[in-house]
Amino acid sequence: MSVAGEDDRGRTSNVIGGEAQLYGPTVQARDVHGGVHIQAASAVRPPKPRQLLPVPAHYTDRLDEHAVLDRLFRARAEAGAAQPLIVINGPAGIGKTTFASRWLHAHETAFPDGQLYADLRGHEATGPAEPGEILGQFLRAFGTPAVPGDLAEQASLWRSVTSRLRIAVMLDNAFTAAQIRPLLPGGTGGLVVVTSRHRLTGLSMDGAEFHRLPSLGDAAGTELFIRGVGKDRVAGELSAVRQVVALCAGLPLAVCLASARLAARPGQRVAALAEALTPDEERLAVLEVAGEGTVQNALDASYAVLGAEPARLYRALGLLPVPAFDVRTAAAACAASTAWAERRLGELVEANMLEDIGPDTYRFHDLVRVHAHDRATATESVTARRRIERRVADWYLRTATDAQRRITPIQLTLPRTYAYPSRLPEPFTDDIGALGWLDARRTHLMAVLRLAAERGWNATAWQLVDALWPLFLRLRHYDLWIEAHRTGLAAARADGNSAAERQMLNSGAIGLAAARRTEEAIEWYTVSLRAAREAGDRRDEGQAWLGLGGCHFEAGRLTDAAAPLDRAVETWTECGYPRGVALARILLGEIALAEQDLDRAITCFTLAREGLLAVSDPHDAARALAFLGRARTRDGDRATGTAQMLEALATFTASGAAHWQARTLEMLGDSARERGDDTAADDFRARALALYETTSPADARRLR
Repeated sequence: MSVAGEDDRGRTSNVIGGEAQLYGPTVQARDVHGGVHIQAASAVRPPKPRQLLPVPAHYTDRLDEHAVLDRLFRARAEAGAAQPLIVINGPAGIGKTTFASRWLHAHETAFPDGQLYADLRGHEATGPAEPGEILGQFLRAFGTPAVPGDLAEQASLWRSVTSRLRIAVMLDNAFTAAQIRPLLPGGTGGLVVVTSRHRLTGLSMDGAEFHRLPSLGDAAGTELFIRGVGKDRVAGELSAVRQVVALCAGLPLAVCLASARLAARPGQRVAALAEALTPDEERLAVLEVAGEGTVQNALDASYAVLGAEPARLYRALGLLPVPAFDVRTAAAACAASTAWAERRLGELVEANMLEDIGPDTYRFHDLVRVHAHDRATATESVTARRRIERRVADWYLRTATDAQRRITPIQLTLPRTYAYPSRLPEPFTDDIGALGWLDARRTHLMAVLRLAAERGWNATAWQLVDALWPLFLRLRHYDLWIEAHRTGLAAARADGNSAAERQMLNSGAIGLAAARRTEEAIEWYTVSLRAAREAGDRRDEGQAWLGLGGCHFEAGRLTDAAAPLDRAVETWTECGYPRGVALARILLGEIALAEQDLDRAITCFTLAREGLLAVSDPHDAARALAFLGRARTRDGDRATGTAQMLEALATFTASGAAHWQARTLEMLGDSARERGDDTAADDFRARALALYETTSPADARRLR
């Protein structure tokens, strides 16, 4: 598949203004920032349990509960269930996540292809996660960045990807049965464990077994409390300890937080803590179901003993739309240094108000996040809250822009405006690191984009979309590409910025075309062409012509494609944009190749490559070289053509351009087949198919 000229974004301008963890032999992705964790069998590193205090390896009561799950799992396996499904439910703070993750860890050898974890955010203030969001993260974590836009297609692809895998999937904090069903994998011999505050009885239609996790008994709760504060602190006060545990209604979260409060006050007696937790007895009575009252009291008590600076960071982080934080994000939120942020994050982790889940990665327990947000709302003015959010948005915008200029320096970057310019250091030092940063934080960047649009920070919104161009171009996350540009287009129009509007139309149309939504892409290019003519912008006019020609070519309308491409060459020649002329010549060469006019194809590809090398565009020069090699092999010069395709393949491999690796491998396979080397052809096509599975399911289906 050829994208409509890829892009023509070659100008530069000035700046204006002041995890799915995934391990294992067959999986190479890493995403600790998107809410998905994957553990493959070779790594034996399970996702960290979501807890606020270290939990004992087992409580006496929980050993019995593990045995119950053992029996359920064996019963489903013995009954021949293709994909056992177990739902663990109970009130908030009961320890469902820790219990389920420990049980899965104990059975990791039963799932040699890995264990996956996703937080479905069933009780977030912003609403539960959409199944498509989680499917997208799961698929990308397994190396499938080209995720279909349709939920049914996503679910079908997910079942196909997992059809031969023996995996365990933990779906945490589920809200409804409908949220679960699209996430059920294919294959046999696996397991899905769901945790939820709701019973999710609707999943009985899917063959689910249910287990309600009870509260801790007095002995287990007392043990947990004592482990948090030490035996010496409770000497002579065991009755008060039992009273505290009773007030916590047997919720591990509440017990942990109560012990943390006591540990932070060396001079306080347990009896005083019990007295502090005594109010709201009526709320404690309903805690058995809702799990809210005591947790709220315990969180308030833990927050009250924080120092002023960690409390300020706690409130600031509670306002952010991202699921996890690093040191730089924390520093940006409080307009502080990274050293300050690192110290404050350490204090919050020590106080068990924040979880350390990986290298420079922190997150809240979901209930604590709600509490942090509530404290910020109660403490900070609206102006102060917006300032915190805007500082973080500006930091993400500046860092993404730095990555963009590093990865694609030749491409057009529209001016940037910052309300709060950041002086924090870049989190990367080279092109690979910059692209890795964009990819690892793509869900964060999208969350910040949505926040900017919601707040009416229109310039920030479209500028952030513009900055994400290398992420979309190189890694082809089509679902995010299209969503971002819809948001960016609306923001550019609301901002009254016609140049930004055309940029969003053109970049968005490239994504639509790449995702095979050709007719919609033509609509966007047509609007862009009209806007460019009204603005007298010949450069953008040429891009619209290029895009229209590329769309017609992809639709198989070769005659209709040639005319707009000729207009693109003419327009860009007149306005002095040689890179655009070269991009148009690549597509004209593809048309000639499809029409068997090999001399014309070789001429087009040769001129295109020369033009792109002259403007220092190695990626697109390699695209021209790959096509040139294919044209030469079809013209009989097999040795030269194959060498040129292999040279292009090496360039794409070094840059991580998986889609163009697949395209080149497919052409090498076709060339090998034509010369009668079926063994080489099969090898090239198998390698191409493996890459297409992760970048373009439509091409994978075509190749199969």
